Amino acid sequence: MTIKIEQTNSQHLIFCEAIIEEMELSAKMRGTGIAKRSIEYLNKKIIDGNGIIALTEENEWAGFCYIETWSHEKFVANSGLIVAPKFRKHGLARKIKQAIFSLSQNKFPNAKIFGLTTGLAVMKINSELGYEPVTYSELTQDENFWNGCKSCINYEILIAKEKKNCLCTAMLYEPKVALIPNEENHEKSSFSL
Repeated sequence: MTIKIEQTNSQHLIFCEAIIEEMELSAKMRGTGIAKRSIEYLNKKIIDGNGIIALTEENEWAGFCYIETWSHEKFVANSGLIVAPKFRKHGLARKIKQAIFSLSQNKFPNAKIFGLTTGLAVMKINSELGYEPVTYSELTQDENFWNGCKSCINYEILIAKEKKNCLCTAMLYEPKVALIPNEENHEKSSFSL
């Protein structure tokens, strides 16, 4: 089976509701928290091309991840990484994460890229990409970012610890030198499962 990995556009809006439902269901099944996003919020990410989506040849969504910017684009978060259950265990999350990381570097070449995760697999992928574990103080201090955590089941832990840590591991990639955005096309790539 061939999976296409593409930068999002308005044609992908039809998958938004299913993606959000799978994000929430997966978090519940793992017993972990997740910052919930509205359909309107995710629709904007998709339309603005701030996401990566994986699709089958039959146009079934297989995976997704999106970009959020914080502190006047000084920080970028790669958020909402999700792979549909029947496409897991084939390396698709790694491919999506590599694509969103590349898109982030090209769209925001001077930004620090970060993520919060409770998942060991995501931590390993982040490490391969050059992220390092950091304390929360090294992340954006943009209050809007932390407000996004309010819908997480672990929010009270975050507040009790004065936003210094929580159950998520913070990981950060700092660009070594200012990159010049290139014209690399992030619209499509594919691989076989």
